[in-house]
Amino acid sequence: MRNYGDIIIRPIISEMSMDLASEKKYVFEVATDATKPEIATAVEEAFKVSVASVNTINCKRKPKRMGVHSGYTAAWKKAVVTLTEKSNTIEFFDSMM
Repeated sequence: MRNYGDIIIRPIISEMSMDLASEKKYVFEVATDATKPEIATAVEEAFKVSVASVNTINCKRKPKRMGVHSGYTAAWKKAVVTLTEKSNTIEFFDSMM
């Protein structure tokens, strides 16, 4: 079994994710091969909360150019984690608000 540090790469800090945080929904970048149950257990272990559901989005790579050089951005996976009503909030996101 993998460590939660291998599954959760970083939290996503944006206007949309901060609006969702008030509804106990938190957004993370996760490993591309991570499953929903693995993401749920990783968030529960890392932040000592109880997870109600996990929604995942595969973000495709996009073409980018810098002058004559062209390439692609990296493909990555985003997870929106919803906590239960009785669960505590994640303190990291509370300090950002």
